[in-house]
Amino acid sequence: MFLDVLDLRNFYAQPLGRVTAHHVNQRIRELWPNLKGLSVLGVGYAPPYIRPMRQGAERTLAFMPSQQGAVYWPSNGASLTALVESDDLPLADASIDRVVLVHMLELVDNPAEHLREIWRVLTPGGRVMIVVPNRRGVWARLEHSPFAYGRPFSKRQLTHLLRDTMFTPTRWNDGLYFAPFKRKSFLGSAHLWDRIGAQCWPAFSGVLIVEATKLLAQGLVTKEVNMAKTSFRPVFLPVPNLLVSTPHHTIVHER
Repeated sequence: MFLDVLDLRNFYAQPLGRVTAHHVNQRIRELWPNLKGLSVLGVGYAPPYIRPMRQGAERTLAFMPSQQGAVYWPSNGASLTALVESDDLPLADASIDRVVLVHMLELVDNPAEHLREIWRVLTPGGRVMIVVPNRRGVWARLEHSPFAYGRPFSKRQLTHLLRDTMFTPTRWNDGLYFAPFKRKSFLGSAHLWDRIGAQCWPAFSGVLIVEATKLLAQGLVTKEVNMAKTSFRPVFLPVPNLLVSTPHHTIVHER
């Protein structure tokens, strides 16, 4: 079930949404510090996360699924947004260097199908950055944020999904250790709670962030079957004449 694009836009226009994007962007920047000369595609609702990437990237696009709806982005200048079918992106094969998936994978019925489409449009060695709600975190339980909707993931589940779709997880990060409360007094100390949570309860982050690399080939597991080799050796034995009777005549076989 997709969220409405207006709900997503309104969330990130509020103080909680701005703090959320700020903290997640810090974690993404640790993994992707330099995107100079690269093409970047955001799929789902990615403007709050790909906006900082526009400065160094060669080009930046935002694809929003038709089930969700699209908004004009950026607010000034030519639009970089397109309304698409998320399992059939209007891009050529191997045409994008980096893809950011956010508010997407946890909401679709078949995540593997959508990851295969991301694999198709990525260049050889291209990378995808995925942000999903953590199954253990409090953000997946409180409906104050978009990360409370859809299917949360564990690290193991996400790893299996990526490997099944010809991606290799290369680096992990996490974030949002503070609770998604809207009070401004609490948001002012969000940075402190984030630091404490990363040290005291690292398994209970609000989101999981993983970078994965596109594999160009995938090996197939084969089972080796040890076949017993049977060797035959001719044995010459005296064989008598055999008489085979038929209704009309007798046939003599000599050996």
